[in-house]
Amino acid sequence: MTAIYKSEAGAAAIQDRYREVLRAWPVPADELHIPTREGDTFVLASGPADAPPLVLLHGSGSNSSTWRGDIASWATHFRVYAVDIVGEPGGSARSRPVLGTDGVSLWLDDVVDGLGLSSFALTGMSLGGWMATDYATRRPERVTRLALLCPGGIGKQKYGWLLKEILPRLLGRHDARRSASTVTGLTEPEFATVLDDVVLIFEHFNPRREKLPRFTDAELQRLTMPVLVMVGDQDVMMDSVDTARRIRANIPAARVNLLPGMGHAVTGQTETVLKFLLDS
Repeated sequence: MTAIYKSEAGAAAIQDRYREVLRAWPVPADELHIPTREGDTFVLASGPADAPPLVLLHGSGSNSSTWRGDIASWATHFRVYAVDIVGEPGGSARSRPVLGTDGVSLWLDDVVDGLGLSSFALTGMSLGGWMATDYATRRPERVTRLALLCPGGIGKQKYGWLLKEILPRLLGRHDARRSASTVTGLTEPEFATVLDDVVLIFEHFNPRREKLPRFTDAELQRLTMPVLVMVGDQDVMMDSVDTARRIRANIPAARVNLLPGMGHAVTGQTETVLKFLLDS
């Protein structure tokens, strides 16, 4: 198994920062450790215990801190389970189920079964959006609503941004913060702390490097539950226009928001997602 961290000292630095975020979590939360076939999975549970369940899957090179700006709103109406994806820099096991196989869905089966959930709303971002889509195509009867933020595996993957980042490295002019801003699209001053976290993680973390498997039309057509897809038209990693086109062609009832001026990190959409999740 490929090491997901460059060093144990780096892993500890990431975990220390994550614990700081969790100590400042905006709402009361239970920290759960769910045993799965991939190893223990860390889940942060917030909101009323008897509220409808909502499962969240963050993106690559991240953890459940992704949702700190959304959780106060969503946990008012839902029992929210923010899942740390295995093999990512959070509180879960370091194993990585192979994408494009049933490994991800079997792992997530173990998680939601361990939480006692038979059906639930599901929200995913980027890699988590890919995993949420994969799960919903394989287990459509379990997913009541599906919200996808900058999901992978639908539109074409872009690689031009890599060339822009590789050349400065070769010339000895690499700027990690500028790279993080380029990839995420987060350029405003209010995202400075988020960029600090991104830089820290990628200083010490080895992300998945394989190309995300692309869903076929037939697979997308299995998404019979209500679907919301939100993508930024300035995303340097995914072809958002292609994502929107394929969703509209294969899931005519889906709600698709192509957000002008927004990059890969879809921000400021807390209430839009909530409205979709609450819509009966």
